[in-house]
Amino acid sequence: MDKRTKIVATIGPSCEKSKILEEMIKSGMNVARINFSHGTHESNGKLIDNIRHLSEKLKIPVGVMADLQGPRIRITVDKEVEIETGEYVMIGDTSLPANFQFSILNFKSISNDKNLKFIKLDWDNIIKSISVENELLIEDGLMKIKVVEKKDNLLLGKVINGGTIKNHKGVNIPDASLKVSALTEKDENDLKYALRKNVDFVALSFVSNAKDINSAKEKIKKILDRKTNLPKIVSKIERKEALKNIDEIIMASDIIMVARGDLGIEIEESRVVIYQKEMVAKCLRAGKPVIVATQMLNSMIENARPTRAEVSDVSNAVIDHADAVMLSGETANGKYPLESVKTMVEIINRTEESPFDDLKHGFLGDSKSSVSAAVANSAHELAKDSGAVAIVVASVSGFTAHMIARHRPQQNILVVTNSEKTHNQLSILWGTESFILPDCRTLDELIDESKKTLLKSGVLKEKDRIVIVTGRPHVKREHMSLVKVEEIK
Repeated sequence: MDKRTKIVATIGPSCEKSKILEEMIKSGMNVARINFSHGTHESNGKLIDNIRHLSEKLKIPVGVMADLQGPRIRITVDKEVEIETGEYVMIGDTSLPANFQFSILNFKSISNDKNLKFIKLDWDNIIKSISVENELLIEDGLMKIKVVEKKDNLLLGKVINGGTIKNHKGVNIPDASLKVSALTEKDENDLKYALRKNVDFVALSFVSNAKDINSAKEKIKKILDRKTNLPKIVSKIERKEALKNIDEIIMASDIIMVARGDLGIEIEESRVVIYQKEMVAKCLRAGKPVIVATQMLNSMIENARPTRAEVSDVSNAVIDHADAVMLSGETANGKYPLESVKTMVEIINRTEESPFDDLKHGFLGDSKSSVSAAVANSAHELAKDSGAVAIVVASVSGFTAHMIARHRPQQNILVVTNSEKTHNQLSILWGTESFILPDCRTLDELIDESKKTLLKSGVLKEKDRIVIVTGRPHVKREHMSLVKVEEIK
């Protein structure tokens, strides 16, 4: 196994052909992200089928992530509206009747003006969640409007930064506590389809709190009519409100994505990197995988080489101990999708070879560790002291592998599992390589079959010393009952 940090690549028009996808997988792509904001069920379904086919052909596990659009608020105007810095505009939403009389409102901040410019947000009753002093950031923050008055279901806003407002452009309202569901009607339809295609991960956009994640989990259980063998929930942190609730979001989520695009609009850009480091550290301590995303090699959408700053950005995410780094437009619609993957692999490898990637002793701070955390710590220490070349983990759910990976050991983490779903989901976990193992009836059979499988695959050789971590073949996911040193014979 080469790199330890995983790569998530967004699949789109630039890389959807089998030949390019195959090369991307062989070069180091671990997870394929399907953005359900684009495409149709039919086109996205074909992408998923193709990825599964190539994964099976190459015998390389590739996780499939369905990224749901979420409650994105957008502008709805009949024609472009020019707004000038210092002027006032009225803001409504789609709950306003078509014949609404604006002239009777009499805002205190201005003299009554029938010709006041008007823009509309595409959510019913969203105005109720917006308060005076809140700011509306339009089109990635290029334009800013501050709310100075609220009357009935209308806002009066003062333009702080002007520009041309176009239909369907996104709107961020950082300080508003928006009473909207994390899953829209479109998301629910997309979710049902994604679950039929047996995706490994479901990414939720614009989450605000743990309730959003728990609600999505319950919907998934209801749709699938089961409580196990579920896709992992990826919570995208892109709202200011989510930062306030980050601890509960991490606990409720399976995976965290530091989605720096919208997050950089909602908070000061200079604070994004600080929050990135804090979130990665918290996820590491909690044993939850974390992805750093957005504009990592953005210039490679147009250029064959990245900027020095972009190389530094990817390298710093690796040094922060992120489980994965993500490519978006670079692979989805850029000119150099394969080169972007190869460049990211090179940066990761160079960084991981350096001492800056090492995890400092005591970083995890497990003073009151659970039994599982204590066993994982023992396996890590035993691997270091025994000169083992690998830590071999037998796990049905992957939980044991997560607990060991958080230590960022020097040894490879080789996971054997009888679950195809776990096999694919481990594609996002730092430092792990997974293998399918048949069901075993006894602990001795489990250990023997694990060694045979890994020897046959070529990742281990005769006389290699390994640390084995496993539980009884049919025990619950949190229980790890055995840690031992073995030699491959």
